[in-house]
Amino acid sequence: MAPLALSDRLRGELEEIVCHTPAAKERCRAQALLWLDEGSSVDEVAELLHVSRQTVYNWVSRFQERHGLGSRARLLDAPRPGRPPSAGGSVDRLIAAVIDGDPRPLGYHSTIWTAPLLRCYLRDYYGIDVSERTVGRALDRLRLRWKRPRYELALRPATWRQSKGG
Repeated sequence: MAPLALSDRLRGELEEIVCHTPAAKERCRAQALLWLDEGSSVDEVAELLHVSRQTVYNWVSRFQERHGLGSRARLLDAPRPGRPPSAGGSVDRLIAAVIDGDPRPLGYHSTIWTAPLLRCYLRDYYGIDVSERTVGRALDRLRLRWKRPRYELALRPATWRQSKGG
């Protein structure tokens, strides 16, 4: 690998990232690039940052490939697809269709829908096994209030002592 040569402007931006960014990965990559620019070897940088040599090479090549972007964007991870949502928005319409009704005609011994009951309903009627958290997120997306209200005792009237004989 050819030695890394950074311009003064780019070096200043990387130093700013090292000093002020809260993101540890960006800060680590910026520091690695600065050390390589100062003449440190890839082995030394990898040892100091507790990563493999290949990781340092990958950081440098990615940084050089993204030359059209800003310095912070050049240090970011590439977007990863991740695991696709298992139920995503598919349960939203099923919940919306049943949430205003009474669960008793469907064979449940409850007068209101709760997250665990909706989970059972989705499993029993549609064969969709989801967590209570997924149901809760679906209810949030539908902008439904699904927690039971807390009851508060009424405030005492100003004349309560008189009514007690005081």
